Amino acid sequence: MSQKTKKLALMILMFNMFITMGGIGIVVPVLPSYLEIFGVGGQILGFLIAFFALAQFLLSPIAGDLSDRYGRKIFVIIGLIIYGCSQIIFGLATEVWVLFVGRFLTGVGAAFIMPPIMAYVADITTDEERGKGMGMLGAAISLGFMIGPGIGGFLAGVDLHFPFYASGVTALVAAILSMVILPNVKPQPKIQGDLQPDGKARPHRDNLWQQLVRSVKTPYFILLIVVFTFSFGIANFQATLSMFLTLKFDYTPTDIAIVITIGGFVGVILQMFIIDLLFKRFGEMKVILINLIAAAITMLLMIFVNGYFAILAVATLFQIATVFIRPAVNTLISKMAGKDQGFAAGMNNAYMSLGNMIGPALAGVLLEWSLPSPFILGAIILIGCFVLAYGWTRMKAPSLMHAEVK
Repeated sequence: MSQKTKKLALMILMFNMFITMGGIGIVVPVLPSYLEIFGVGGQILGFLIAFFALAQFLLSPIAGDLSDRYGRKIFVIIGLIIYGCSQIIFGLATEVWVLFVGRFLTGVGAAFIMPPIMAYVADITTDEERGKGMGMLGAAISLGFMIGPGIGGFLAGVDLHFPFYASGVTALVAAILSMVILPNVKPQPKIQGDLQPDGKARPHRDNLWQQLVRSVKTPYFILLIVVFTFSFGIANFQATLSMFLTLKFDYTPTDIAIVITIGGFVGVILQMFIIDLLFKRFGEMKVILINLIAAAITMLLMIFVNGYFAILAVATLFQIATVFIRPAVNTLISKMAGKDQGFAAGMNNAYMSLGNMIGPALAGVLLEWSLPSPFILGAIILIGCFVLAYGWTRMKAPSLMHAEVK
């Protein structure tokens, strides 16, 4: 693939990831007010987010594995179509159960979008380019999640249903653009998805449980545990922030959108310009460890701060930390995965989804019991993740503490 084609492919992939995360971000400031229409609150909010993550957990490994066999493009397109239709269903809902159906289908769509895109980037980049490629993909994720809440807060002023319609239509447009413009890349060798790690033919496609067992034997398994634990902790913050600000400070969707958008904007700017430099200077693992501690501290601070600008500052620092963690983990897993990129990306998304599923469900219950409790639990989980990652690195993979991964 020529450099020009690579750049075109990367731009389309970034746009698709931006649309996906933008659609997720759109609902964040709107959901507390939207759920009032149905007479439900924080617990349902947590379960809705968990339902989205459940679909991703179930489908991401399958999507990654299938993309190893048949190529990435078709699954990205299918995912965008499902994602777009599900957002429209969510906006048309008149019953709570329809909301759950819509969110589950949104998770299905995201599962077919994200792992193939991550594997696609790995397919078209060298080891030296991988960090930059994943960083650009991470910037698209962060930019989508940053702009999404702002758009959602603005469109909610027109009608609370309108943000979901806009998100759905945009995803369907992205599917058409991908169908026409995105080059089709099949992994090499094509039979890689049909081989076990020992090189022998796999008799049949692994189910989810078999893939989870297989992931335990990979050299990057501890990083998958890190993905799960930090996703669990971060999901507590992201899932409950909008409801927390609504209940404690009576924030409107627009107020919440500003808090999330500014923090995301700062994170994206830093990610675009310094993330690759940080990887080269310190190595991905050090970036992960430092920002796990930063995320835990800022999560605890959210309990004690008062005043709009103080809340804005703490939320911004938290989002900067999380913006740096994701591409660092993604890059390390991709480097260790070799040619089995679809499987690695699928498992990465599955473990992330598992954390995103359990975290919000538990946080929603805790929020109705005590407002500060989700943030306390999230900080404890993040610190536990730091201890786990640091201990494993020192004992099993000290080379990861250096800038170059051997």
